[in-house]
Amino acid sequence: MRLFQYLRDGRWSTVFGYLLFVALMVAGYYYNITFVQLGLIDLGTRLVGMSETAVSAWMAGLALCTLVVAIVTGVTMDRRGWSRDLRTKLRLLLGVVLVQFALTLVAPSIRTVPAFGAWIVAASIGLGVGFPVSFSLAIDLVPVPDRGYVAAAITAIAYFGANAYPLEWSVGVFSRLMTAAMVPGLLILFVLVSGRLDRIEAMLSELDAQRRGFGTGRFCYPESIETRSLTFAVPVALMFGVFFVDSLGFLRIIDTPALLLTSWQSPDLSTRLLIAVAHVVGAVMAGVIYVNYSLDRVFLWTFALFSLTHVLYTSDLRVAAVFPTLAGGTTSPLNPMYYAVAVSFYTTLNFALWPDLSTAATVGTRSAIGIGVAGWLATFSSTALALYFQAAELTLLSHLNVVQALSLLLLFGLGVGVYVRRMVAISREGRVA
Repeated sequence: MRLFQYLRDGRWSTVFGYLLFVALMVAGYYYNITFVQLGLIDLGTRLVGMSETAVSAWMAGLALCTLVVAIVTGVTMDRRGWSRDLRTKLRLLLGVVLVQFALTLVAPSIRTVPAFGAWIVAASIGLGVGFPVSFSLAIDLVPVPDRGYVAAAITAIAYFGANAYPLEWSVGVFSRLMTAAMVPGLLILFVLVSGRLDRIEAMLSELDAQRRGFGTGRFCYPESIETRSLTFAVPVALMFGVFFVDSLGFLRIIDTPALLLTSWQSPDLSTRLLIAVAHVVGAVMAGVIYVNYSLDRVFLWTFALFSLTHVLYTSDLRVAAVFPTLAGGTTSPLNPMYYAVAVSFYTTLNFALWPDLSTAATVGTRSAIGIGVAGWLATFSSTALALYFQAAELTLLSHLNVVQALSLLLLFGLGVGVYVRRMVAISREGRVA
């Protein structure tokens, strides 16, 4: 890692940049996987009194609004040059965190559907601005060779904390935790953008100058990637598939107490720690593979892990149906562990990929499209399909069979695509020779 060289050389501004990026991304991702994805469901169903279908529809609206705001923000950042100005990005981020702090603070007091809808709209604006701004910081703070390792660290810390620390999945608990965690972040961002401390200003100037060396992503050599090219569109499509498969499977798992209470909400600390450690192991593996191998390898590993995970889940359910005494009413602890490894793989890839497909002039737009389409639009689509399955009264096994089939199809399709591309390259090399 370049980080070790910077530590030896005493480049403390650059080291601070690493720490700042990791801290901001961990906090943002932890906020999304706890408060937004889990807390809002509890808020809508328990406190506002809406049906799960209605809450899911509002969540879909959140996803679509966030997508639109993110793309508008990303394009604006690139056209106005904000993507190439560290101080401007930090000011925007401070505004986003202030909005999210206020929304998180008032969320537990919401009791009506109109108030819930207004909260969703305001939250989508904050999230939509926050995604391209936060991801674009990578071009200022993290050198290209270390992005896989830094992404692994973000993933490992966020998921370890989310799984190991026992929390009730309620909006009140999440609100108290997140507002307390946001206060020091707000203070640090305020100091950074205040412009009143000469030492801070000198450090920001040094970090801003790093863009010349850090700004061009790993996959933009020898030429930049066009947004409309297959080189960019294919990773977006593959990440859409990954998010879709994960969301479609997890939405049903968290709706099944027998699966949830023996894994992510287990009263047994050792079970949660096993899942947390599995997340860390998966993140480290993904970071090493991302840095040392091609993008195809990481996607192949991710789809293979998801395929294996759902094969294990469906196999357990089939055994339980045929031999209920043998199954004993529980599922294998290996299932959530494999699931955790798979999730860490694609999450690590997600943090590193979009800056590495960008330059300093395009990182806002690329990050917005990548996160908006692959993340939020995939989540909206999988939510809609899960609602359809629920209305059709699809059994748990049938639901997870669909997820398993999709993951296997994506794995097979990617394998065929890699093979065909390799054959075409060999054919061209033969003709040239």
